[in-house]
Amino acid sequence: MHSLHVNGFDMPYLDVGEGLPLVCVHGSLCDFRIWSAVLGPLTRRHRVIAVSLRHFFPAQWDGIGDTYSIAQHVDDVIAFIEKFDTRPVDLMGHSRGGHICFRAAQRRPDLLRKLILAEPGGEPDETLDPDFKPGPSPLAARFAACAAEIAKGDIDGGLQIFMDALEGPGAWKRIPATSKQLLRDNATTLIGQTRDQRPPFSKADAEAIKTPTLFIGGANTKGALPKVLHALAANVKGSRIEMIPGTTHPMFEQAPQRYCEIVLEFLSA
Repeated sequence: MHSLHVNGFDMPYLDVGEGLPLVCVHGSLCDFRIWSAVLGPLTRRHRVIAVSLRHFFPAQWDGIGDTYSIAQHVDDVIAFIEKFDTRPVDLMGHSRGGHICFRAAQRRPDLLRKLILAEPGGEPDETLDPDFKPGPSPLAARFAACAAEIAKGDIDGGLQIFMDALEGPGAWKRIPATSKQLLRDNATTLIGQTRDQRPPFSKADAEAIKTPTLFIGGANTKGALPKVLHALAANVKGSRIEMIPGTTHPMFEQAPQRYCEIVLEFLSA
């Protein structure tokens, strides 16, 4: 593990392989370890730089303070790439990390070569989605309930609420023990996420992305994520979509070989 000092924070990262740098940004409740299933294939042709965002493992955070937000994490990722020893980089993000990468590409396309967004988290506004209904996110109440349980010390109870909200009833019980521990290690970040103030995606946001972009989705993912993915892709000029059969939101863990084939083909094109 290495670290790079950015914005008053020592950002931990894994640095594996040789070749063009591919910076990977994890999603909610995760850290740089989440990419372990794809490190082997990707590092045969790329230098993979997997970061852990502020307050995530190996940090131990109590959920207190105002430095957990999309805006802070976007600033941190941009500052990390600015200080990194090789630029431009390819940038890949999953879920909430996909949202962070999207915003980084929107602000600093000069730092990037290509962009990969695996089911970026977030919601559209009325310009991107004609069916948009203003008001609280349908998942916001579930996430608040999850954070409340974690704040009380019931880590597994809170995580069960979170995973069942994302993947359907019984999702928490189906998760392997090693994956559950990774989620536990990052549980308090969900307290911060209730204050995330994540801006919605607009049509103008999508049209502002000039970096060559690949969207990857799980063909069996339910809820708003696939709709957001397709709406963004329809408005990011020249973007591509790849849906992986038989997978849901953690598609790179469920089908790592196919995921890597898609990513490597896009990066080499």
